[in-house]
Amino acid sequence: MSKSSPCLAVSGEKLGMPALVFDLDGTLVDSAYEHVAAWSDALRSEGILAPNWKIHRHVGMSGRSFLRKLLREIRPRRRNISIARLEKKHDINFGKSIRRIEILPGSQQLVSHLAKVRVQWAVATTGNKRHTARLLKKFDLPANVPVITGDDVAEAKPAPDVFVVAAERLGVSVSDCVVIGDSVWDLLAAGRKSGLGVGLLSGGYGPRELEAAGAFRVYQDPADLLAHIEDLGIPGQ
Repeated sequence: MSKSSPCLAVSGEKLGMPALVFDLDGTLVDSAYEHVAAWSDALRSEGILAPNWKIHRHVGMSGRSFLRKLLREIRPRRRNISIARLEKKHDINFGKSIRRIEILPGSQQLVSHLAKVRVQWAVATTGNKRHTARLLKKFDLPANVPVITGDDVAEAKPAPDVFVVAAERLGVSVSDCVVIGDSVWDLLAAGRKSGLGVGLLSGGYGPRELEAAGAFRVYQDPADLLAHIEDLGIPGQ
């Protein structure tokens, strides 16, 4: 699908509407900064100090990619750092915060509208199955919505694997999908497979950063996306 024609895929029972693939953290749920806090606490517990702003710049990647890139940048004095232990501590910390996390404004209304107009959509996240299941309980979702997590693929974002699998579950290719995310890693991953990227500001990245990473359009949050859903070739409310 060319970036000038986002409406070529067959979706639901209508021609001309794209299939949508959503990231989860920072895109549908307001969890980006809980991830920052969870990583910060995990790193500090191992004697590794990293500024929160720098941690935030890496949120959205897989844990291993996140840590390797971050540690190369901050160059901690410690040499014997266990990536697996840091990942586990982050997962524990983030798990404790899930009950406080809210869905983003307009998220439920957006996915309900997609069901109403019979647009196919899926969730593709770097999070694990357990955390993803708990976050999705905050929604009223159809049972047939594909959910792909970091546990389902060999390489998580910025690799495009989760988006590829999500598109396959919808019966289309990534190039026939609109991929909606809040981080540059979402958009870079989508672009690697010619997916049409849409950025949301709800994860803390700026519009120019998202556009530079390949965003076709940038919106404030799911509510703003729903208000402009016709931009994607989907009927409005």
